Amino acid sequence: MRIAPEGWPFIATAWTLAAGGALVAARWDGAWWVLPALLTILAIWVVAFFRDPIRSGPRGDRYVLAAAEGTVVQVAEVDEPMYLKERAVRISIFLSVFNVHVNRYPVDGTVELVHYNPGKFLHAAKEKASLDNEQSSVGLRGPRGRVLVRQIAGSIARRIVTDGKPGDRATQAGRLGLIRFGSRTDVFLPLSARATVQVKPGDTIRVGGTVLAEYP
Repeated sequence: MRIAPEGWPFIATAWTLAAGGALVAARWDGAWWVLPALLTILAIWVVAFFRDPIRSGPRGDRYVLAAAEGTVVQVAEVDEPMYLKERAVRISIFLSVFNVHVNRYPVDGTVELVHYNPGKFLHAAKEKASLDNEQSSVGLRGPRGRVLVRQIAGSIARRIVTDGKPGDRATQAGRLGLIRFGSRTDVFLPLSARATVQVKPGDTIRVGGTVLAEYP
């Protein structure tokens, strides 16, 4: 299983606690065995949280791939003044604590914008989270025009990792970054690009594997 590098300190801590719990239980016996059992479950979850699988799926200029893994919570037309500077379709993906949390580039292209904005930690599935929460926006100039990916921290998430910087080359399905412990990722496409959205609210999608939209 591939693991995101940021996960190793958390994994090491979780398994150290589980081992410590086992030593305590071995000394005191009885109901103390509940402690290492719970800590082992937690350690297994931490490993699963930081998994970094490579998903298979369609590739090419025609497709906009999922930048995150989770559940589509909204597809809406909005104004996007930061990077696209026009009306856009926003596809919002909610990541629970059980989803893969590595983000991936939806298209090939060049990173033109990386903008971090501190903010609140509202529940990531709520509409206001897109405006008020801590977030990092990544603007890409792709073969079919501009695409914006926004990493949004949730009520549990406290750390957004964005790998790229302006001028970097983005590879479709390559790693964009990571959000720790529950979050949301929005993908914005200009309406002028005439991309056809292929997902709807309630759909479960796979990062770098599911097609979010298709250009004509």
